[in-house]
Amino acid sequence: MKRSPLSLIVVAFVVALMLYFGYHQARHPGAASARLTNFSVAPDFSLEVLGGNTMRLSDLRGKAVMLNFWATWCGPCKIEMPWFVDLQKQYGSQGLQIVGVAMDDASKEDIAKFAKDMGVNYPILIGKEAVGEQYGGVNALPETFLIGRDGKIVDRIIGLEGKAEIEESIKRALNTQPASSRASAAEKTSLQQ
Repeated sequence: MKRSPLSLIVVAFVVALMLYFGYHQARHPGAASARLTNFSVAPDFSLEVLGGNTMRLSDLRGKAVMLNFWATWCGPCKIEMPWFVDLQKQYGSQGLQIVGVAMDDASKEDIAKFAKDMGVNYPILIGKEAVGEQYGGVNALPETFLIGRDGKIVDRIIGLEGKAEIEESIKRALNTQPASSRASAAEKTSLQQ
């Protein structure tokens, strides 16, 4: 019995998809259940910064944080990184801190060279799969989380989005109040009554 080439192509495609998703599920068990939503508290982590120091996300509490998961091989990442350089310059004095998390297997030296060539003016951290899992599996790159001054997620951007849309998300994150300021305001209100 002779099979048509089209049916063989369809079967091969279906098998390839099943292998891809099976492999992905094996690498990311439970990732679907770890999805974060807006207003969730951003999971804390501690990662190595290029240059050797360590940074904890909680060290940035009180600032608006744009947490960008990226890789050196990611085409859309190369498009948005110059925007991030400009946005860090523009909004850094207002309390924005952009943080890049490199999620590829490149060496630290290669990542550092890439960041230098791109003119990056914000910290680059060496990513770990476990941190990606905390943020829902980071299945597509780039993936960016905007975190308010109170430590809660304001927005999540999957893939490449326009600079204007990213800037709007930054403004929302900057307009949040640190948790301690909100508590102080509530205490003042209750004392005045």
